[in-house]
Amino acid sequence: MRDDGRGRSPARRMGVDGMKLHGMSRATLNEALTGYLFILPWLLGFVVFVFGPLLAGLYYSFTDYAIGSPPVWIGIENYLTVTRDALVGKSLFNTFYYAAIAVPIGIMASLAVAMLLNSGIRGLSVYRTACYIPSIVPTIASVALMMWILHGRFGLINQLLEMVGIIGPGWLTDPKWTKVSLIIWALWTSGGTTMVILLAGLQGIPAGLYEVAEIDGANPWNKFRFVTVPMLSPTIFFCLVMAVIGSFQIFAPALILGSLSADTYWVPSGGPLDSLLFMVLYVYQNGFYFFKMGYASALAWVLFVIVMILTLMQFLLARRWVYYEYEAL
Repeated sequence: MRDDGRGRSPARRMGVDGMKLHGMSRATLNEALTGYLFILPWLLGFVVFVFGPLLAGLYYSFTDYAIGSPPVWIGIENYLTVTRDALVGKSLFNTFYYAAIAVPIGIMASLAVAMLLNSGIRGLSVYRTACYIPSIVPTIASVALMMWILHGRFGLINQLLEMVGIIGPGWLTDPKWTKVSLIIWALWTSGGTTMVILLAGLQGIPAGLYEVAEIDGANPWNKFRFVTVPMLSPTIFFCLVMAVIGSFQIFAPALILGSLSADTYWVPSGGPLDSLLFMVLYVYQNGFYFFKMGYASALAWVLFVIVMILTLMQFLLARRWVYYEYEAL
């Protein structure tokens, strides 16, 4: 039997190489097991608190289930009821209305503030802190402050408007203004987080790109359009996706404002003429006030599918306007 020039036969060489490959696979396996052990607490939490309830909700959506009684299988009856429920259309309209206005205005306002804070002004850390503090204020406190500022009779804004001869609207009592009031609250409380993310993206743009643009004669608008926006587009896309998902989950401020405006204390009302009845609030009403947990699960899955479709659409459209540096290499 011939050797390989180093005193080893082919059979022996194959055996040694096989042992090496076997040793490498075992090391890889040990490394993988170590990684899985580290993420095991998160996996258990995900299965128990996220994936498990998700599957349970899917099952309950096909049942007539009230808390305290066993579920009864009724097929797609809950989903047929969704198509006939007028309040579902009302809650979806309120949710889409809120998302369509709050999301783009919020991102544009946060981007404007982030660009101001990225301009090298004095006292930058103070301004950053002041802009971010509203994001960490508890929801109850921020809603209470908003109610004081936007009160129709004693509110700060209406008193300021009255000083210049303008009669302010009923921000929290007029159905035409309740969602606007909630959008103002969202801009104040959520803008800080988006601003910090966009500011980090702005600081990651190489300064040399702006210098090249200046050499080519670009004015501030052209630098913003052809340098800032393309380089910041992945960050804007991330903020957009998160903002859309968050806007469809609006719940606590609508619950508080609607309940305080109701005739009965702490009834989960949708506000004046259901103008604050958002989809998540309607799910809560059916599940924990009317105890129709099966129907609430169907509503929750309808909302989940809507959010998933909107998210997938954003990822598909992102190919047309989101720029990644590695794709140009």
